[in-house]
Amino acid sequence: MKRLGIFLGLTFFLTWTLEFALMANGGLASSYSIFVLSAVMLMPAISVVATRLITREGFKDFGLKPHLRGNVRYYLIAWFGPALLIALGALIYFLLFPGQFDPTMSQMASLYVAQGVSLPEGTLFTIFIAQLLLGIFLAPLLNIITTSGEEIGWRGYLLPKLMESYSPRVSIIITGVIWGLWHAPIIAMGHNYGTGYSTAPWGGILAMVVFCLFIGSFFSFLAIRTKSFLPASIAHGSLNGFAAISIWFTLGTPSPFLGPSPTGVIGGIGLIIVGIICFILIGAKKSELPK
Repeated sequence: MKRLGIFLGLTFFLTWTLEFALMANGGLASSYSIFVLSAVMLMPAISVVATRLITREGFKDFGLKPHLRGNVRYYLIAWFGPALLIALGALIYFLLFPGQFDPTMSQMASLYVAQGVSLPEGTLFTIFIAQLLLGIFLAPLLNIITTSGEEIGWRGYLLPKLMESYSPRVSIIITGVIWGLWHAPIIAMGHNYGTGYSTAPWGGILAMVVFCLFIGSFFSFLAIRTKSFLPASIAHGSLNGFAAISIWFTLGTPSPFLGPSPTGVIGGIGLIIVGIICFILIGAKKSELPK
């Protein structure tokens, strides 16, 4: 537990220092916010390395081995599963709220116009298809560095350390809560849920914790079954790369707590169901740790 204390202390200190500095200098509207948000995703991995050096733990069980033999199906699930579940959630959302579905993508076209970009007829659809294919086939790989920055910490270090003392289910819950709270400063700045709701920012922070519990169960299942954090990194990359796909067809300003984005309870219904299934499948007894 001493190692976990050092790891979590470093992770939260480094991450929140950068994010509170961003908050004091323009927040998410700042021109360099994207660089700060990318940098903070690396902080859990940096903290793992620092903890292993400080405590002389070494790197024998770092989790880099992919263990592909017998586990290819988990890597395929990690690569394509999040995109399919996000699409399913968006479909269900628009079926429930058809008035917010815009097949002409007029709102996205207006964004391009506001940026001074004039698109010839048919070009917008071509851009959407390119984004769709990028999100499905390349995002998991393109995002692997930043998502591994998180997953080395959460599913590669925190989860297995907790599983030395607790059951997989309890460890998954603790990991999910910690992961969700780690997002608190950027949620307070309006990431994912905005700021224009009555319970801001605490409602958004709580919603992120709940989201991390479900999606964390899915990612943890992949890590435990393959004994590596790599499929969790791939799934995380797929999630990040595909999460905003529904905005292309969204009309108006829907509640971020409902959808159609996957952080909403309806937009994320596929991820919620899979998270519950993974939580059940992983079992209540101690299982083999990721190595």
